[in-house]
Amino acid sequence: MLSTFAVSSRRALLSGVLAACLVADMSAAHAGDATQKVTDDRGVEVEIPAHPKRIASISFFADDVALALGIKPVASTYMVAGRPPEFLLGLTGDMVQVGQRAKPNLELLSEAKPDLIVAIRRYTVGNAPQLEKIAPYVAWNMELLDGSDKEIEALAKILGQPERGVELNRDFRAHLAEVAAKAPKDKHPRYAIMWGGEVPFAFHDENTSASIVNAIGGENIAGAMTPGGEFGVDLSLETMLEKDPEVLFIYDYGPDRPHENNPIWKELTAVKNDRVFYVGDQWVETNGPIAREIVLREAAHYLYPDVFPKVDVKAEAARLIPAELQK
Repeated sequence: MLSTFAVSSRRALLSGVLAACLVADMSAAHAGDATQKVTDDRGVEVEIPAHPKRIASISFFADDVALALGIKPVASTYMVAGRPPEFLLGLTGDMVQVGQRAKPNLELLSEAKPDLIVAIRRYTVGNAPQLEKIAPYVAWNMELLDGSDKEIEALAKILGQPERGVELNRDFRAHLAEVAAKAPKDKHPRYAIMWGGEVPFAFHDENTSASIVNAIGGENIAGAMTPGGEFGVDLSLETMLEKDPEVLFIYDYGPDRPHENNPIWKELTAVKNDRVFYVGDQWVETNGPIAREIVLREAAHYLYPDVFPKVDVKAEAARLIPAELQK
């Protein structure tokens, strides 16, 4: 038989073990319920999970940042249906598709059961209440190059990798400075970054892609924004002929290219010299770390083909996205 002392000792030991288990369970539960607060570009303070696991991206920005961090979102919008972006290795095609970025399908978004929605502000601020019913929702402007630094660091912090966000920005800024230093100082090619159409829409200097091209010596025929104006401007082909761009970057939205049917089109210097480039989604969705790095490399080659090599978009993307996500 056990002595009274032994019985008491065993009871004390068991009580200690049970107490420790209870504390561990409570700590785990508390950790699971933990949240963090983020103030987005709407000026709204949003309470989100401390460790979000199921990210939905309205625009490619959150896809871009998350993939660079080794995280795969569960849902994404698209720019063109059925065409996952090459600069993200087509990985968004494996995610739940929740519609075009300007018109996300809230029912499909809800079915994806996200615990965090990261969105482009201008397309979602109007239906914020509906989005907030699905999951915590943060929105950034995603328009300016300086804004991209802030947005990348903010989302990397949310996703638990603040140091990596800082590193991505530091590496890009160093590469941008390196390309600018290597670019010819006596050449400033006139260019436009535009959506095609009967009347093309060109981005102003402040746009992220244009800021990158300007930083390496390009001269944007669309110029700077007027105070309080839009981030782009309609440029008739008559105006384009007057401004005479030497290089044109046109977002490839598909086979319909009505601008090419205008007789003036063939008179443009860029067209005559075969320097019209139909570019991918990264030129419109440029604020993520993968997109802006590829835009920098492509812009350098297109402006100065004798100085910078042609870019293999998929190869560059594969270098920036961890190998375990590419399987």
